[in-house]
Amino acid sequence: MARGKLRIYLGAAPGVGKTYAMLSEAHRRVERGTDCVVAFVEHHDRPRTEVLLHGLEQIRRREIEHRSAVFAEMDVDAVLERAPAVALVDELAHTNVPGSRNAKRWQDVEELLKAGIDVVSTVNIQHLESLGDVVESITGVRQQETIPDEVARRADQIELVDMSPEALRRRMAHGNIYQPDKVDAALSNYFRPGNLTALRELALLWVADRVDEYLQQYRGEHGISAPWQARERIVVGLTGGPEGRTLIRRASRMAAKGSGSEILAVYIARSDGLTSASPKELAGQRTLVEDLGGTFHHVIGDDIPIALLAFARGVNATQIVLGSSRRKTWQYIYGPGVGATVARESGPDLDVHIVTHEEVAKGRGLPIARGARLSRTRIISGWLAGVGGPALLTLLLHGMENGPGLANDVLLFLFMTVAAALLGGLTPALASAAVGSLLLNYWFTPPTHTLTVQDPENFVAIVIFFAVAVAVASVVDLAARRTHQAARLRAESEILSALAGSVLRGETALDALLDRVRETFGMESVALLERQSDVEPWTCAGFVGPAPVARPDDADVDMPVGDHMALALSGRVLPAEDRRVLGAFAAQAAVVLDRQRLVGEAEAARRLAEGNRIRTALLAAVSHDLRTPLAAIKAAVSSLRSDDVSWSDEDEAELLAGIEDGADRLDHLVGNLLDMSRLQTGTVTPLIREIDLDEVVPMALGGVPEGSVDLDIPETLPMVAVDPGLLERAVANIVENAVKYSNGRERVTVAASALGERVELRVADRGRGVPDEAKERIFEPFQRYGDAPRGAGVGLGLAVARGFVESMGGTLGAEDTPGGGLTMVLTLTAAPGQVRPGSLPPAQVTS
Repeated sequence: MARGKLRIYLGAAPGVGKTYAMLSEAHRRVERGTDCVVAFVEHHDRPRTEVLLHGLEQIRRREIEHRSAVFAEMDVDAVLERAPAVALVDELAHTNVPGSRNAKRWQDVEELLKAGIDVVSTVNIQHLESLGDVVESITGVRQQETIPDEVARRADQIELVDMSPEALRRRMAHGNIYQPDKVDAALSNYFRPGNLTALRELALLWVADRVDEYLQQYRGEHGISAPWQARERIVVGLTGGPEGRTLIRRASRMAAKGSGSEILAVYIARSDGLTSASPKELAGQRTLVEDLGGTFHHVIGDDIPIALLAFARGVNATQIVLGSSRRKTWQYIYGPGVGATVARESGPDLDVHIVTHEEVAKGRGLPIARGARLSRTRIISGWLAGVGGPALLTLLLHGMENGPGLANDVLLFLFMTVAAALLGGLTPALASAAVGSLLLNYWFTPPTHTLTVQDPENFVAIVIFFAVAVAVASVVDLAARRTHQAARLRAESEILSALAGSVLRGETALDALLDRVRETFGMESVALLERQSDVEPWTCAGFVGPAPVARPDDADVDMPVGDHMALALSGRVLPAEDRRVLGAFAAQAAVVLDRQRLVGEAEAARRLAEGNRIRTALLAAVSHDLRTPLAAIKAAVSSLRSDDVSWSDEDEAELLAGIEDGADRLDHLVGNLLDMSRLQTGTVTPLIREIDLDEVVPMALGGVPEGSVDLDIPETLPMVAVDPGLLERAVANIVENAVKYSNGRERVTVAASALGERVELRVADRGRGVPDEAKERIFEPFQRYGDAPRGAGVGLGLAVARGFVESMGGTLGAEDTPGGGLTMVLTLTAAPGQVRPGSLPPAQVTS
């Protein structure tokens, strides 16, 4: 049986119209004769959505009882039995009530798809697992109901349901999304314009990336290599020279002209030794590209134009940005240059931009740092000049009626020898000297056409020519070697200088250092391996690149660092002269690894120091704040035991009340100190279970005067997943703190409300309030704001409350009370399956 197809309507936020669009699509399919049913759709009392359900067949729901409440979920068995062609399933990220067939609704959908049923569903962008941290940073709310990204990626169709933030807020204000009593809270919390704009951008970018994936897949399946200009991708070709920054900024300005454009900077290195570019300059250009929103790529290729064009076509680029050549005019004898070659071979689908810069025609500087080794092209050119050049020169001179004379002939042949030395080194030059001597003797020295020399002066001239040719070739070859060696030493010094700079700056990113090694030597992967002893197996402390080796013996190049550490490189075998620089990198990698571990140990020491500070503050608190209630208790007990005074019943009751009050204060202080100690040592282990707030909050008010708190906990609130004991202690501390700092004329308000999958408990007082800069400081241990008396406690109540709340997965923050005062906002997570239709404002509800 063929697998069914999945179509997803994706929205940026609740209320954009995903369910409406899904139902409209269902009506269109029914009109075309498609067997389409509603497996599960929740209209949330939205009239226009509810109207669209009319005329569609709805599968009965399965009712499940959980904790004395009945919930309706999709009946997977009923849908499978009905076997429609298309099933509508709303809220793909929904968590099913315990006791359901599957834990998540997307798992129900998987069963329908496997049965060959097409499914149309809805989901919001915040419910994608990979975007959880991003959405939390935007909205301040952690999504509890999510789906794996792979579920959405496997969808056959994804349709974005888009709406501007202003239009969505108007729809909310008109009561088309939530009930009127929930509108204000929604607009001021989750549905703020900034939140909606950021979520909308997330949705648009995610859908754009999926479209790009589909396009790449289609091009691959159909063997399409020519770029399709559906989206501007600008490739910047870098040489590692100083003009790179100019090219990157020019490409950035070009990308800014079109929305969605991408910048891909690529540096192509040859595979025969150290890179010719300055590592420091390349690192700066990489940083600049990433700061401008682009990506940096390192590619190995001996033919730079071919490698550059292959990279551009591989990423479906539309434009290439190159700099004008830095070569001087005479250097064009070696070829047309990279820019001209790329422009000629790019074809009609790739636009090539040649950008001028300040380094044009200033020369490329010293040759590539490859020691004394010459490329194959240079060696072949040297042999052609050394052997073919004298032959061609002989034909040219022999064809002249009146030649320039033997002396000038000798100089011309000497020039060919020098050219051979410059191009191919000593061996082609010696061959040129020998061939030139023979040709001079045979063709131009009387008697011609023989190897006999009649005139002794001519014999001396030929001998001197050969000697001078050999000497000049040796000098030229030695100078070329010294030039190459100087270039190599310069490259090494730049690399070692950049490496030393990173040491002095204290850079501790091991991955960045290994990536620099990979780029410098043109390797595929680099790994830092270590082991505890000679008999222990190797472990990988860090790596970059694909498929790192597990042992130094498996690497193409390995550089030992001490007895039990090695830097392993894969890709090619390095020449011996490169190992000196590699050794410096290996030593620095070991230093960086040690530094990272020292940083971790320093962090552990910092935590120990923080613990010591807490203990010091604890001793100070014990020396004063704990002794105060003890002194009051002792004084009252001493008075009661005194035989000198006859106490009345009222006096005895007052003294006993004082003892009880002191004991209560002492118990409260000791409890907070012990709780803070548990939080500092990480020994708080919440026992999470589902419970109603109205069972916990009233019990937390036992420590405050009667009549000082107004309580508003609706019975319709969903249950919360918490540790009841920890929650009671946290609420008690918050309420006692609010009562303590209230003005005494108005009661403290404790109210709860449901916001989607969250339940908020607000404790509002009418005191002096706290300025914004101090709102976080009041949650630190042993902090008391303002002129609180010493007997008011040790300043642990709010710190303990926040620690307990966060250990249960909630949040505790402070905000201003309208009209003056401070409001503590305690946010908890509703129990799975407990979100009720009547309490669905802003945060996590899928429309």
